[in-house]
Amino acid sequence: MIRFDNVSKRYPDGTVAVDSLSLEAPTGKITVFVGPSGCGKTTSLRMINRMIDPTSGSIWIDDTNAADLPAHELRRKIGYVIQHAGLFPHRTIIDNIATVPYLLGQDKTKARARAGELLERVGLPGHFAKRYPAQLSGGQQQRVGVARALAADPPVMLMDEPFSAVDPVVREQLQEQFLQLQGDLGKTIAFVTHDIDEAIKLGDQIAVMQVGGKLAQLASPVELLSRPANAFVAEFVGRDRGYRALGFTEGSDLPSHDEPTVRLGANLPAGADRSDGDVAWMLVVDDEGMPHGWLNLDEQPGGTAHVEEENLYRGGTLAVQGGSLRAALDACLSSPSGRGVVVDRDGKLAGVTHMHEIVALIEGRAEHTASETVRGEPAR
Repeated sequence: MIRFDNVSKRYPDGTVAVDSLSLEAPTGKITVFVGPSGCGKTTSLRMINRMIDPTSGSIWIDDTNAADLPAHELRRKIGYVIQHAGLFPHRTIIDNIATVPYLLGQDKTKARARAGELLERVGLPGHFAKRYPAQLSGGQQQRVGVARALAADPPVMLMDEPFSAVDPVVREQLQEQFLQLQGDLGKTIAFVTHDIDEAIKLGDQIAVMQVGGKLAQLASPVELLSRPANAFVAEFVGRDRGYRALGFTEGSDLPSHDEPTVRLGANLPAGADRSDGDVAWMLVVDDEGMPHGWLNLDEQPGGTAHVEEENLYRGGTLAVQGGSLRAALDACLSSPSGRGVVVDRDGKLAGVTHMHEIVALIEGRAEHTASETVRGEPAR
């Protein structure tokens, strides 16, 4: 647990970076600090490990006042991940990960063995151990940064915009992997981002900061989206917060229907290119039944056309059976055929769903929520 008790940070020129901040980051949960530039979110994070000392107030980690510990001792008990990984360029990857265990006097062989385990845990192959940071991509370096922060098994981790310096595809991969790691390890994490979508995806609770270092709202993602505390929070979260809220609405009863498919690398069946005036699409799967994309039958030369990877349309995202209504709606909206592809937890085709069916589920959910609100019951 991390607790801020009336914490402020004022600089000699009169600038107030953080103003009377009081909040608690629960043990084993992710608390995300989000807000515009200059709102004090990074300052708040750095006061936890005393890279910045508060002007007033106190910060507690479990039952210990952070101010009562020497700064170097405090920092060795806290994992820290920053935007550009901050790896030592002259050290191999394995030695970068083992940095803190070395400082704590751990046996070098044991420290390296632990570092090797973490390397694979963050999704990097073991042969990366002898490489240097310059030989890795930005996303791979960020994975190493996370592994290094975990090396001494700290109960608390601080993460300052760790995924913002990579491209959107890698960023999403890192977020998913981070959530999987957290599910296994259950660390107490304070996470800073300027991206409200990232905050909603990763946070168990979200602290929205506003310029001047004031806490505007501390809430779960669902509460933040459904009941912004004031106009500032409503504007910052965005006008499409109703669509974002669908990400927390399970589609456990997601309707799906059988869909004709053709295997990647096979020939189209005879007559499959006839569309009767409308564009016809056929879903392409691999040998394991995993969707690869849609084939526009009107673009194929004949019924014996060979299904090649480069001919596929891959615009559609995939909805997982039992996943969110937002994912199901997006699967329909982004599919070139207009039919959303639904897969099971193993990624294999379960069927397709249609826009009108998802909209009906959303309308039913909205009516249910409205009736609960009228009766004075909490909307779930």
